[in-house]
Amino acid sequence: MRVIYILLAAILADVLPMGAPFVRPLQQRDSILIADQIRYGFSLDDPGEGLLIPDLSWLDNDTLVLVSDWQIDTLRSGGIEAGVVLSPFEEGIYHLPPLYLVRYKGDVADTLVFDSVQIDVRSLPVDTATFNVHPLKGQINYPVTFAEIVPYIGGSLLLAALVAVLIIFIPKLFRKKTEQKQKAKDPAHIVALRELEHYRSDKFWAPEQQKIFYSGITDILKTYMDERFGIDAPEMTTAELFAALKDCKDVPQDLYVPLKEMFERADFVKFAKYVADKQDNAAALPLAVKFVSSTYQTQLEEEAKKDVL
Repeated sequence: MRVIYILLAAILADVLPMGAPFVRPLQQRDSILIADQIRYGFSLDDPGEGLLIPDLSWLDNDTLVLVSDWQIDTLRSGGIEAGVVLSPFEEGIYHLPPLYLVRYKGDVADTLVFDSVQIDVRSLPVDTATFNVHPLKGQINYPVTFAEIVPYIGGSLLLAALVAVLIIFIPKLFRKKTEQKQKAKDPAHIVALRELEHYRSDKFWAPEQQKIFYSGITDILKTYMDERFGIDAPEMTTAELFAALKDCKDVPQDLYVPLKEMFERADFVKFAKYVADKQDNAAALPLAVKFVSSTYQTQLEEEAKKDVL
């Protein structure tokens, strides 16, 4: 439709010859080679109030490719320069068509005609008499310079320093927090008595609950013994534990035998499916509470003697 409109405008309006358009290679060469890009267009000092530019998409084919459509630039003089980018892919003579423009000035429409031009597209000449085919060369390996290594050395040193800082300070920070937590922790006898209260119910005397009952009481006492007497009670067997407690002067002798029997009974319940009677069950928790309370009182007496001295 645009071409038809241009032709009608050319018939109805005045036709003004404007000379030849320009053809400029985008690559700086003295000739046009295959696959070079060229700009084909026109310069106009007086564009008027509007222009109707022809559609050159029909030029696009297998041998001449329209790379980009019309691009218009404004000149300092007030004129314009417009052109399309073409790329030939076969050598030979190419005849580029004339350019018909319609320029509007008020109620007047003029048809401006830029003459057709031809371009000579060539390929690179090859002297077959002296041309020799050479094998492809491998990749060139350039020597590594010190300036290229410096960033990696600096990064490695920085990473090593960061790792050293983490290794040195993180354990100290963790140890400090652990010590603070231990200082803020309740005394061992308070913790033991509080946990023993959970088992103050005869519901644990049922045969299916006795394993939980005796395991809970003995584990609480072992943890207390560990902190109170400094022995690794949680990792000891009953025989090893009471062998260690036998020589401990802070353990009341009247509680030693009943406590040992209660631990042995707990082993039977836990590992031999033994079912304790109600009398033994009723005595287990009071015995544990009495042991914690008695040994704690002994500790208080020792600390009071140290303060007096």
